[in-house]
Amino acid sequence: MQVEWYGQSAFRLSTPEATVFIDPFADLSQLLGPGTRFDYPPIEGANADLLLVTHEHMDHNAVDRIGGDPVILRSTAGRLESPIGEITAVASEHDGAAGTERGPNTIFVFTLEDLSVCHFGDFGQQALREEQAAAIGQVDLLIVPVGDGPTIGAAQAQEITDRLQPRWVVPMHYRTPRIGFLETADAFLDRSAHVERLPGTSFDTGALPVHDAPVAVVPAAP
Repeated sequence: MQVEWYGQSAFRLSTPEATVFIDPFADLSQLLGPGTRFDYPPIEGANADLLLVTHEHMDHNAVDRIGGDPVILRSTAGRLESPIGEITAVASEHDGAAGTERGPNTIFVFTLEDLSVCHFGDFGQQALREEQAAAIGQVDLLIVPVGDGPTIGAAQAQEITDRLQPRWVVPMHYRTPRIGFLETADAFLDRSAHVERLPGTSFDTGALPVHDAPVAVVPAAP
């Protein structure tokens, strides 16, 4: 499976049979205040069979950026049919106050090329609840926010990683040279037993190392 990071929480996961895109972002330049930078390159030329939107914020829900007439599942929960089979959409919150500050968030779980993928969106709860962990189940590739601020930070992301025990964990939604807010991924990576820093924005899961503890996989910032 090929995985490409576009920045923030936007990922494209593809096999010869299907492509899934998650959380495409819009042009935020006119909305950000003075001194706040969001310089990830615009998403262009990306097609998908399935488009997942974890919540309705503009750095996650720019569905018009993705071509190919994909099936769109957005801001929902349940066990849902899709072009790649059943999707598990787990209800969660964008904040630690039961969603009353930043609203709902969806954790998406799906299988692609016999690998279970879990994308946490802008998860902001204090901790993962028992019923959420049970619904997520076994995970091979975990994609989780680590940048603190409106989402969880390093300590909570590590707790989730320890709980779910994926083969690989990809940090997202953190400060890079392209954005001028959030915390960096350093505190999370310092807690990781194995770290694989990549020279580019994409990787093939078949080429990743597997250890006795989850491997933190860090694509280069776009």
